[in-house]
Amino acid sequence: MQGVEIIFSYFPNLSELQKKQFTQLFDLYKDWNEKINVVSRKDIDSLYVHHVLHSLGIAKVCHFKPGTKIMDVGTGGGFPGIPLAIMFPECKFHLVDSIGKKITVVREVATALELKNVNAQQIRAEELRTKYDFVVSRAVTELSAFVKWVENKFAPQTIFNELENGILYLKGGDLEEELKPFKKDVTVFELKHFFKEEFFETKKVVYLPA
Repeated sequence: MQGVEIIFSYFPNLSELQKKQFTQLFDLYKDWNEKINVVSRKDIDSLYVHHVLHSLGIAKVCHFKPGTKIMDVGTGGGFPGIPLAIMFPECKFHLVDSIGKKITVVREVATALELKNVNAQQIRAEELRTKYDFVVSRAVTELSAFVKWVENKFAPQTIFNELENGILYLKGGDLEEELKPFKKDVTVFELKHFFKEEFFETKKVVYLPA
């Protein structure tokens, strides 16, 4: 099992509070996972690599400026939203999922970590009227379908991050066919360039500007 030190090694400038929050994640998820299955049972010992560090692949691609509003669609147990909310405490995160018991876990984890920048809601993304700077997600569906859910959810550019407002999508495997409709617009960041663990060999962050 790889512990929280792996997060500290890739993100050496964390505050003491952030280190404490990342350290708390394992016990919180282990405890909640025994009541409500949000992480595959056989995967819980790999929480820091497969879930936390994977989520933070987005932080390697874009360092969100204070005030940035981010929606995490199909957050499940809070990935990538919870690790990103720890990493960017001055940004606002709206974590949504259609499954109520998963949102219960997200709320409880956010409360235990005292994350004031997280709002978790049981709702489908299509039903929301709010606008965001970025929409993040972890492979909930094919990108074409995902774009339809969120295409009208973007605010006009007011905060100038490294990337323009848009989608940051964590996805693995061969994406050539899936990305064909977006070929001109899409940028693919290979996570193996940031993280050396074998798990990241085929993992990517797909960026599509709004």
